[in-house]
Amino acid sequence: MGRIRKNIDIEDRNYWALFDSGARNTYIVRDIAINLPMFKLKKPQLVNLGGKLHNVLNDCRVECIIDGFNILTHARVLEEIGTDEDGKRIEILIGALTMQEWGIRLNIEEENLDMSHYPKEFIEF
Repeated sequence: MGRIRKNIDIEDRNYWALFDSGARNTYIVRDIAINLPMFKLKKPQLVNLGGKLHNVLNDCRVECIIDGFNILTHARVLEEIGTDEDGKRIEILIGALTMQEWGIRLNIEEENLDMSHYPKEFIEF
């Protein structure tokens, strides 16, 4: 497991993101999600994240740019995700499923992302 922190762009705005391979799903804070296509879940989901229990009521569609690469994913909407090791507010947490789908790998030693596996095309069977 590993974590990388960096800024990403959503709707031409810059947000602080945590890329966390130990988290399965992707999460976004409500005050950002409110400007994105958001959907009410038919049944709320309980999520234990950062030692806190969250009641997830909404999901949203996120189109973002990470290191110049276009990424499309969905994120569970939380009131707050928490802060990083430096006390900076995490606005979006990119989880393992999104990283796997888009070929994002964590380079822990250099503290950056490896985007060399970004898909040039999707092959469906």
